Amino acid sequence: MSYTTENNHSIPLNPVSSSELETTLKQYPENVSKWVVSNGFEAKPDQFCVVPDANGALSMVFVGVEENITSKPELLMWSIAGLPKNLPAGQYHLEANWSEAEKLKATIGWGLGDYSFDFFKADFLEPKEKAVLRVEEQQLDEVNAFVDAFTLVRDMVNTPANHMMPADMSSLVQELAEQHDATFSEVVGDDLLEENFPAIHAVGRASDHAPRLLQMNWGDEKNPVLSLVGKGVCFDTGGLDLKPSKFMRNMKKDMGGAAHVLGLAHLIMSRNLPVRLQVLIPSVDNAVSGDAYRPGDIIDTRAHKTVEIDNTDAEGRVVLCDALALACEQTPDLIIDFATLTGAARVAVGTEIPALFSNTDSVITDLQKASKESGELLWPLPLHQGYRYQLESAVADMVNSSSEGYGGAITAALYLNEFVTEGTQWAHFDVMAYNTRDRAGRPKGGEAMGLLATFAYLESRYS
Repeated sequence: MSYTTENNHSIPLNPVSSSELETTLKQYPENVSKWVVSNGFEAKPDQFCVVPDANGALSMVFVGVEENITSKPELLMWSIAGLPKNLPAGQYHLEANWSEAEKLKATIGWGLGDYSFDFFKADFLEPKEKAVLRVEEQQLDEVNAFVDAFTLVRDMVNTPANHMMPADMSSLVQELAEQHDATFSEVVGDDLLEENFPAIHAVGRASDHAPRLLQMNWGDEKNPVLSLVGKGVCFDTGGLDLKPSKFMRNMKKDMGGAAHVLGLAHLIMSRNLPVRLQVLIPSVDNAVSGDAYRPGDIIDTRAHKTVEIDNTDAEGRVVLCDALALACEQTPDLIIDFATLTGAARVAVGTEIPALFSNTDSVITDLQKASKESGELLWPLPLHQGYRYQLESAVADMVNSSSEGYGGAITAALYLNEFVTEGTQWAHFDVMAYNTRDRAGRPKGGEAMGLLATFAYLESRYS
């Protein structure tokens, strides 16, 4: 537990920037000032200085932050995130002349900074003393909703594939549904053919772990339908177009899109947004066997558009197309999908910025506004119809992947767009879902990317 609502002699955390340090220290006794200076504290970001009282007990902590930190939401979130694992065990509280919203953001960052993935370590269940942050009772539910959403995404992505196959993911979605009084259903194995999900079946049939379409529904039927679709490829070998080993090593994270929509769904349900929520996850293991789908195969889809398989390693869009077609059958107000879809998106915007596509300009505009306000960067790329020719096939309605090798993130989004009915608003996030470096509050490993901005957008849209 990262937080407490009790007030048990908590120690103040005092954020201060370099330009404020001298003035701030004048408000304290001379011995405090001398202690801080002698310890080399310059109030730089990620620095902190613990100050003892006359008896040697910890009395306060100065925390270095960026200049004008409250005007920089992209930094405020992480301003105290480096402290939970570095401060002595005990109870702390944030003592800053910040607004309640600003304190809330930093408080959430504290919880994210307390994250670790150690389920598979021998000492996981051993009790450990830790630093906890005091929060007000009325804030606790909101803080926990955000921290739990991020934790869910991180844990799912970090979990090795032998513990996160389609059946495991099914159990996890069922647990989330029970937690929020939502309904759960699934279509498994050859039943996917009976229920008209042939593309999902084609990708997943080679594995001993049966493919599934997972569905969770929640909310008042009178509310507008919001559909969340997440790519749930539990492990991606590349199929018969086998990945090189160095690119396959981390493919446990290829279900990051599914993790994102479940984290977002948890936030939506916890904060009781007035929507009729539908979550769809095509969950498969893209394996190699004698029954694997092949380059050159032509497969059917739920939308009755045939697809020629140019590359079996472009499997994510193949499973997503059936789920998107199902989502459109509900006449949704909005569809949002998340997927670890293309390396091309990472070339375009790097590993830490989600690439955003939409068929609706106002959705892009409003998401960018939410991005700026939340401090979580999103970057729109064009859904350029001029590249649609790259998906043309001589023998089917389209190919699943362009062989030209240019604009790969765009052509992947264009492929998905083929399965979104005209007039349906849709946004597509191509995410990394993984931190490639350690930063305060953001350890290397699975990460929620675009979650804050998207939830802020949904709150505004459905308020």
